[in-house]
Amino acid sequence: MEVSGKVVAMPPVQTGEGRNGPWKKQEYVIEHDPNSQYPRKMMFTLWGEKIDQYHIQEGQFIKVSFDIDCREYMGRWYNDIRAWKVEADDGSMPAETGFVQASPMPAPSLLPNDETSDLPF
Repeated sequence: MEVSGKVVAMPPVQTGEGRNGPWKKQEYVIEHDPNSQYPRKMMFTLWGEKIDQYHIQEGQFIKVSFDIDCREYMGRWYNDIRAWKVEADDGSMPAETGFVQASPMPAPSLLPNDETSDLPF
């Protein structure tokens, strides 16, 4: 799937050590429906060398190609939106949705908002 939008937030890079060695991931929030009364946002993730490959900056208009995956952890299910390609976009996306090929839907919540979560990341 693809979606175009403006990068509005970039939380700090996350790093860790796993079974296969060190890893790093970067999350990005894009606003993909800027002309709406209630603009939609979506957060996607880049892993490893792709972070340096794309050089994404806040305020930049981009087109993101991604896959959506879901995983279970301790009885709860979480969505994961992993980008596999990012391209510069001129910002001239369709005014009605901002989507290129995906259907309009509310942005999924990837992590719980409470402090009681026992997720390891």
